[in-house]
Amino acid sequence: MQYRHKFISTGILVGFFLGAVGCAGPEPPTKSLYDRLGGKPAITAVVDQFVANVAGDAKINGRFATTDTPKLKKHLVDQVCTASSGPCVYTGRDMKATHAGMRISSADFSALVEDLVNALNHFKVPEREKSELLGLLGPMKKDIVELP
Repeated sequence: MQYRHKFISTGILVGFFLGAVGCAGPEPPTKSLYDRLGGKPAITAVVDQFVANVAGDAKINGRFATTDTPKLKKHLVDQVCTASSGPCVYTGRDMKATHAGMRISSADFSALVEDLVNALNHFKVPEREKSELLGLLGPMKKDIVELP
């Protein structure tokens, strides 16, 4: 009985000490990427800048000449919001169906990524969030690109 009491006391003391120096217990939950990006208003601002960058990018803007820009922006905001664990629901078509037959090349895709990175940089999105977002969107390349 004495042994058990001593063990419990030592355990409590060690737990208290580790807790006091911040080493015990689970870490507080981190905010979602959606929250760290600034929520829907910030995502909307980045998408607006991204679409403006694409419109001014001679390498890629011809592909968007007949695009319904407001609809595209809405889908992009919802897609980023959804991918970043926000409350939005993406209701657009999947990437493979949307881009089938468009003969999009790796160079086209790279130009879009560059325009997105420039939009993120414009708003000074921190590297961690930028990398995390690009990591979520990057796998879509296989469903978008048809040409090397």
